[in-house]
Amino acid sequence: MFLGPSDMHERVRTHDWASSELGPIETWPRSLIALVRTMLASRYPMVLTWGPSFLQFYNDAYSKLIGDKHPAALGLDIRITMAEAWDTLGPMIHQVMTTGVANWTPALLLLLERSGYREESYFSVSHSPAEDDEGRIVGMFAVCSEVTEQVLGERRLRLLRDLASSAAGTRGVEKACRDVIAAIAEHPLDVPFALLYLRDPDSGRLLRQGVIGLDENACPAVVEKEEGERWWPLGRAVGGETILVEDVERRVALTGGPWKDPVRTAVAMPIASSEQSSPLGVLVLGVSPNRALDEGYRSFHELLVGQVSVALRNARAHEEERQRAEALAELDRAKTTFFSNISHEFRTPLTLMLGPTQDLLSGRAGVLSPEVRSELEVLHRNSERMLRLVNSLLDFSRLGAGRLEASYHYCVMTEQEVKEGPVCSPGLGSQVWTPTAKVGRCVLIVS
Repeated sequence: MFLGPSDMHERVRTHDWASSELGPIETWPRSLIALVRTMLASRYPMVLTWGPSFLQFYNDAYSKLIGDKHPAALGLDIRITMAEAWDTLGPMIHQVMTTGVANWTPALLLLLERSGYREESYFSVSHSPAEDDEGRIVGMFAVCSEVTEQVLGERRLRLLRDLASSAAGTRGVEKACRDVIAAIAEHPLDVPFALLYLRDPDSGRLLRQGVIGLDENACPAVVEKEEGERWWPLGRAVGGETILVEDVERRVALTGGPWKDPVRTAVAMPIASSEQSSPLGVLVLGVSPNRALDEGYRSFHELLVGQVSVALRNARAHEEERQRAEALAELDRAKTTFFSNISHEFRTPLTLMLGPTQDLLSGRAGVLSPEVRSELEVLHRNSERMLRLVNSLLDFSRLGAGRLEASYHYCVMTEQEVKEGPVCSPGLGSQVWTPTAKVGRCVLIVS
């Protein structure tokens, strides 16, 4: 009976059923034998309980789900082997056996002690009533599959998405750090605690930017370079090395997750910058006491610290761009002020020169000899030319400061002036004209 090649076929055949309340296999009800045969032949995880002692049978696929509870669980009361999860499973199984109505849960959370610790696990499970030969409900038949990786993957993806969303559009490093910590704080099942330190580029010190899940006394606000290993392995991490911290309990006493199990492990990871040799800082992430630090967990940590790096680099780039823009604006204001001041400084002596030369040329001081008049005329022309250049410089400074005022003059343009004008607006005839460069200033003339 129960012939088959699998490990559980062999174990069911050779188990000492005679010493149990079921008795020898030959005395079992035909309904029980049929259910056990169906279960053993399936490659889908299945478990069967029978009788008032809830004695359990299961197949090879199910044995992989219960970890180190196998093989001792075969033939034992499921209330004993699943004691840590019976508060959840018991009511569900009781309802099925009393009402005869099957149930189904797509992602049932169970805390199972199947790998040496209390493990957060999720299962898609359906419980159905099991009947004896007389049609009485005497047991429970369950079909289940583990969906832990799917649930964890979706949950961790939400954290990464929330992190990217919160950091999007952040305009400063300080605000980005607050947003990063706030996003991580919403996911304590995967990150029971976190520390964020940024490296000061001038002193090399590590400055704390955020902390969740820990007393601030357990993480100093400033860590000097020579103290990098005193509290957490920050010195090695900021040097570019990912450090596994396996003695968290020695450094600080804390519990993690809703089940308050002690956190024993953490990971200190460098936050990459655009410069490979100098990380931006260090991110310390607590590891859930209810999950093993497996490859999937490590990959999640790498994606998380990568997302943090992108957020901080973008914020820093925006901050530096804003600082450059402010510096350029300040430089432009200084240039405008300089040109304005120097223009006024030049205008004063030119005005003082033009006044007396104009008086001399007008004959107020008497008749001038041709030689003297010629020299004064040269001086007067050059002074006026210099004054026009200074005025143009002052106009440009006013233009940069947004204080330039237009000056309009009515005139009638001759054909020669139209010909000399280098720019003429098509369709407007002689209405708009820009004089040649020798005038020295930009003039708009409307006829």
